[in-house]
Amino acid sequence: MGEPGLEQFDFDQWAALAEADPVAFERHRAETIDRAIRRAAPRRRQRLRGLQWRIDTVRRQARTPLAACIRLSDMMWASVLGPEGLLERLEGGRQAPARPCGGCRVIPFPAGLREDKDLS
Repeated sequence: MGEPGLEQFDFDQWAALAEADPVAFERHRAETIDRAIRRAAPRRRQRLRGLQWRIDTVRRQARTPLAACIRLSDMMWASVLGPEGLLERLEGGRQAPARPCGGCRVIPFPAGLREDKDLS
């Protein structure tokens, strides 16, 4: 059984709505996304709204739905494999924590030593 409060997603119903009434589909899509964001933990809502804004911007700027899909797929892969991505964070958890340095020993060099003259 699904999580309490989450509607069952019916692809066929959504596809039929998109075909019959694209404006109603977009309105329903936006309402459903907004409802999901409102259900999220308060500390995550701003990030989710920012991410949804990026998604909507990519969709608006793309020339075709397929172009939008490809760009969004690239964004998702970058968030997994890119710098500071999910994979890097997961692998970072496996590394042993760095040991704090107890101090360093400074080795004094003679004041008159010159690299080009004395080391040849």
